[in-house]
Amino acid sequence: MRKTFRIWAVAAALPCLAGVLWAGASEIDDQLMASRRVFPSIGPGLRAVRHAANGNYYVLSSPAGGITIFDPKGKQLSVIGAAPQPTVTNKAGRSPIAFGEDCDVDAQGNVYVADRGYNLVTIFSSDGKQLSSFPVDSLTSLAALPGGEVAVTTLQQSHLVTVYGPNGKVLREFGDPEPLSTRPELDRYLNSGRIISDPQGRIYYGFTYMPEPLVRQFDGNGNASLDFEFTGLDAFPEAQAARKAIDREEARSDPISIRPILTAFGVDPVDGDVWMGLHNTLVHFDKDGIRRSEYQIYTPNGSRLEATVILVEEERLLIGADPVGVFEFLRPDRKH
Repeated sequence: MRKTFRIWAVAAALPCLAGVLWAGASEIDDQLMASRRVFPSIGPGLRAVRHAANGNYYVLSSPAGGITIFDPKGKQLSVIGAAPQPTVTNKAGRSPIAFGEDCDVDAQGNVYVADRGYNLVTIFSSDGKQLSSFPVDSLTSLAALPGGEVAVTTLQQSHLVTVYGPNGKVLREFGDPEPLSTRPELDRYLNSGRIISDPQGRIYYGFTYMPEPLVRQFDGNGNASLDFEFTGLDAFPEAQAARKAIDREEARSDPISIRPILTAFGVDPVDGDVWMGLHNTLVHFDKDGIRRSEYQIYTPNGSRLEATVILVEEERLLIGADPVGVFEFLRPDRKH
């Protein structure tokens, strides 16, 4: 049975270094300043950061950056899938990656890319050779699973997650969408999100547009077991604005335009803690779904950092955003 932990927040007026706090933030524990910028060649187009079993980092930038590989110390090693340079005859050829929306690396070092431009899941070897691909429309995210399986999310699927086998065939689908709209196309959009897997084979689905930020944990078979949910935000402008926007969209036929709520999330690969990025607010949950702390995050020069990427490591968090790049934060829940 899935467990849900609801956190009832109380509004608080708090100072910040720059700008206005995310509207849902309350009971802020501290302000976190990044210690330094990492991967300095990465900036505009940042989409994903992954840490592989060999210690290397894989950083996806789109539309033209491909996947840049860095060693454990942050030295750039190579690039996979970048657009080829035009020759003097102006025949550059097809880029291996048209628009990478997300990427992941499996235990063998193979790299999986959710290519929204080509509507393909493309698999590369560790040395950048394209191994295979299979079609999936409207990709938003993916996660590599054991046995060569890959879980994907799209804007069109009737379930939250679809798992494909190494041959590109659908193996299973799971995850019931939340009822947020009476319009089917709007409901699918509002249930869209991103996924992350952990070494234990669990899959985490983060709902991008849920008014109350929500990450749902599934086991490898697709059984939902735990919700990391930050609720009680109806009194705050962010949640109110989200619900009003959904109400407005109910009567519209124009393209859907709703501001994201959950802008990023990361999972500790060892202890299963979840870190949510709510624009400039960082919320920490333990492995049991209990909220532990909230922070406002800033770059080393004091600018607000609107998180779109979070990678959780043992002693640090790597948090990034397009176009400012990736920054290192010492984990505030560790003694340094």
